[in-house]
Amino acid sequence: MKKTVAVVEDNPRLRGQLLQILENLSDIECVGAYATGEEAVEGIPPKRPDVVLMDIKLPGISGIQCVAELKKVMPKVQIIMVTIYEDSEKIFKALKAGACGYLVKSADPDELVEAIRDVFMGGSPMSSHIARKVVQHFHQLGPAADLSPREEQVLGLLSSGYVYKEIGDQLGIGMETVRSHVKNICQKMHVRSRIEAVARHRAELPIQP
Repeated sequence: MKKTVAVVEDNPRLRGQLLQILENLSDIECVGAYATGEEAVEGIPPKRPDVVLMDIKLPGISGIQCVAELKKVMPKVQIIMVTIYEDSEKIFKALKAGACGYLVKSADPDELVEAIRDVFMGGSPMSSHIARKVVQHFHQLGPAADLSPREEQVLGLLSSGYVYKEIGDQLGIGMETVRSHVKNICQKMHVRSRIEAVARHRAELPIQP
């Protein structure tokens, strides 16, 4: 069964490029493309896509506001920001609104496709230099709350790049149990997403000589 994706991008040329990339994939189907956040908030929920590719700068409501509105009615939808913006404020606003990934528009098509497939498996794709900014932010914070041994295992595997299914296979538990552990980890660490949890975990690791 194909996974479904919706695109929110106000630039017609870029929107067309994204649609062309998606149309060439055998395992992914694009179910809608929108030029504004208002159109997306109205049009996406009835189509129930698995993943949304979201620009930040949109006419009318911003992509970050659009993420927050979509997550209210579709809490399980996975949203990847695809944007030119690389400043820390927008990155964290997007993550706090509910985005699960953050790619810059300079990413090549293969990276974008890999990111979409990664999200389907429970991953949190992020351009490498964006991930570095997130880790640097958490270097400035104090240590996170104590986690249970199982939560430490799950977080360690997430930090090593494993996706939910792989973590479940490693630990002999189901994906829903993994999701439950990740939810508890985020609550204890006072973060809004698995990306932030992983970044904070990496920031607390000892520096290797």
